[in-house]
Amino acid sequence: MAATQTPTMLKLGDEQLAITHPDKLLWPDMGITKLDYVQKLAALAPYLLPHAENRYLTTIRWPEGIGGISFYQKNCPKPVPPYVRTAMGGTINYVVLDSLPTLLWLGSLYSLEFHVSCESLSDPLPDRWILDIDPSLEVEPRIMEAASAVSDLLATLGLDAVPKTSGATGVQVVMPIERGPTYDDLRAFGKFVSEYLAAKFPRMFTVERLKKNRGTLIYLDYLQYYPGRTLAAPYTPRARPGAPVSTPLTWEEVRRDPKPADYHLLNIEERLRQRGDLISLLPKQRLDRVLQTIASL
Repeated sequence: MAATQTPTMLKLGDEQLAITHPDKLLWPDMGITKLDYVQKLAALAPYLLPHAENRYLTTIRWPEGIGGISFYQKNCPKPVPPYVRTAMGGTINYVVLDSLPTLLWLGSLYSLEFHVSCESLSDPLPDRWILDIDPSLEVEPRIMEAASAVSDLLATLGLDAVPKTSGATGVQVVMPIERGPTYDDLRAFGKFVSEYLAAKFPRMFTVERLKKNRGTLIYLDYLQYYPGRTLAAPYTPRARPGAPVSTPLTWEEVRRDPKPADYHLLNIEERLRQRGDLISLLPKQRLDRVLQTIASL
């Protein structure tokens, strides 16, 4: 069916948002149209926005859907609606993703992925620690086993965290923390965790940054969580077949070896109604004693 040229108007408080080409297929394999997508974003908003609202935003836009060309967008698109807030980061005027109207506006511009800065706009200290578990293979059957190994080590340190699918091929371990440690403190902690696991499981893990030197090993990327860098936001869709969504999991679910593609735009709403946001439900972890111990090694 050809995409209709008649826009669908959405009322956003006192504003209106025109959804042009509402019937355009963005994920053809899943039958998800542009209007479907914007509606799915509205359902995701209560969960996605808290993880993005105080950070610099980078989107990836796919004007013809996932089969077409794409481009990264850091500078705020123009014209800017009055409800969109922006913040300067260096020479870039970033969108601040802090409201439902802003999210839906970005969706109407074919922003299919939302990547947020590690640092916040208002606090120099981090509120979480993230370890990016990045497979070298496009299909990595050990990825959940790798996440479980991180969990086991954290448990020996008296710590807990939430694994989440990246929505692509990897997993990220997210630990909400009590404020106090610096980003450099967290990098030292990530280095300790990663090097320990690489030494304990040399046939599974590596800390080698260059992909060409990793072979089939899974890269523990403790360097990515740092100011100036971005990670896929929790609950962002991904522009891949199957319309996957970056989804927090329980460790029990991880042990059942799910696939990242199991969590997607067509089933994420029901999951969130049942589970809520697993990251916000986890108590903030205290790292001071662990960091002191690592510093003394």
